[in-house]
Amino acid sequence: MDRTIPASGNEEIQLYVRTYYSLLRSSRAVPIKTLEEAHKGMHSALHVRADAPEPDMAAFIYAVLRLPQCFNQVTLVVMGQSAQVFARHGYTDLDSWQEVSAPGRRRRSFYDGDKTLAVYIASRSDIDDLIPMLTAYQIERRKLRRILNRPAIVALLEQMACTEQAHAQVWCAKLAKETGVAADDWERLHNIWREQMPEKLLDIAHNKQEIAIRSLSGSLADYKRATRHWWLNVERSAPDIDFETRPVYFVSSNIHSLANLLSGYPLIREDDLHALIHASGSEDLQREYHDILEQNVPSSRENFLYYAWKKYESIHSEAEAERIAHERSVGILRVPSEQNAFDIEVQVVAVRDLQPQYLDARLRLPGIEHLAKSEALIVNVDYPLGMAAYQVLTEIARNIAEIRGVFIMGKAATLNGRIGDVMIPGVVHDEQSLNTYLFDNCFSADEVAPYLVYGAVLDNQKAITVPGTFLQNEGYMSVFHTEGYTDMEMEAGPYLSSIYEMVRPKRYPYNELVDLHGAPFPVGILHYASDTPFSKGKNLGSRNLSYFGMDPTYATMIAILRELLGEEIRRSS
Repeated sequence: MDRTIPASGNEEIQLYVRTYYSLLRSSRAVPIKTLEEAHKGMHSALHVRADAPEPDMAAFIYAVLRLPQCFNQVTLVVMGQSAQVFARHGYTDLDSWQEVSAPGRRRRSFYDGDKTLAVYIASRSDIDDLIPMLTAYQIERRKLRRILNRPAIVALLEQMACTEQAHAQVWCAKLAKETGVAADDWERLHNIWREQMPEKLLDIAHNKQEIAIRSLSGSLADYKRATRHWWLNVERSAPDIDFETRPVYFVSSNIHSLANLLSGYPLIREDDLHALIHASGSEDLQREYHDILEQNVPSSRENFLYYAWKKYESIHSEAEAERIAHERSVGILRVPSEQNAFDIEVQVVAVRDLQPQYLDARLRLPGIEHLAKSEALIVNVDYPLGMAAYQVLTEIARNIAEIRGVFIMGKAATLNGRIGDVMIPGVVHDEQSLNTYLFDNCFSADEVAPYLVYGAVLDNQKAITVPGTFLQNEGYMSVFHTEGYTDMEMEAGPYLSSIYEMVRPKRYPYNELVDLHGAPFPVGILHYASDTPFSKGKNLGSRNLSYFGMDPTYATMIAILRELLGEEIRRSS
């Protein structure tokens, strides 16, 4: 099999990466402005108008979604792997700082209330994600300042700050007229900042923001120690489970879909959700629920209730504890990560404690009663970012008795499909190791299609694992597209590198064609499309999956759990 690796587009990307890693070796903070030219030079597909005078609102919104609300006050970002690393460099009081988060990126961060943001990183992929994001943010914020720092616009923003936010659409239209920036871009920004939008735009208009970043430690040993500390927390939180004697099915997904399908708790509370939907005032929710019950639309009733439950929990403070108690009664233990470690939640499921009557009906396989004899565990991790996937799976594999299956569900960009489609790869090229992995994906379209309503299922695909969302450009993508690679994501390659080390007696290789067809356990990778990067300037900053994102999420998780439970039924019968 010939392999064509992109060179032209990749050279600019590699120059950028080498630039920021060399600068981060400094013991002092590095001003982000020193990276701006290299950032513009790589012509990122996620920042297509970086060098244009007008704002690239898609790139700015993408960054804002992944940065905490306090970020407009920040001028220094410090990165470290653990509390010990921060303490060695003088940051001994992070416990007294305010923990902050962002809607679009799960990364534990603490704000000192002044100018400094401390960020826990799990692998070098966090650096490859964070540096370009900060650079894009600063470039676009500077452009916005030039536009907003005019008396007429400042006056408009001051009026907006004193006005009821129910009229946000009207104000966004006025802003569009005055600035030349599209009204729907202002509306998307308003959806993130809400009532704080006038204040934040006035801050941009009046104040410069020059960001600097400092890496406190970049050693591989520190990353491994942080991962070990993370897993020890899981073991301490589950004292009744001897992981070294129990076989494990590993799942990488999210923290809601697996638990909802196995516990069935939102379905038990349908009467409460029915009342919520009719009291919400949302005509769209009410219409969808009515149409589902009347079978006017093909949408899944169960998926809709899982979606509605999230809204219910946001309103009723006691609901989360009630759900967790029910999950615990059916063998599902949630283990949040510690406050002084990177943020990856774990769910440990004792298969024998699952109650068939609560399972989602789509999981009630013949022979399900045999699971009561199972010794197996399911370990589900809230999907790590990039190379953290390798570290997490490797750490788990070395601390358990046996791996019985590895199942990966994640978001990806598609070069040939639509948002909401599901892609099933059998080849993965990993830009981290430069390996091309061939493997037997245990899933085909037939396992997913019965549960997917709105999208298509594309199997026999070829995936590429990229080092970061910004670290790709059209030339780079075009070479892979020509070679038939249509599925772009960040975790499959690192996971396959870890699987290689489970089945071979050495570390994963570099820049090789690697055959994993002989793996002694099922390997399944399912990606659902959340991005179409060949659509200029259209990315997750400019749209999101919302309710219809439940369709591919639950279709893929149902396929994973049917395969997993079916395998364990065969073993237990």
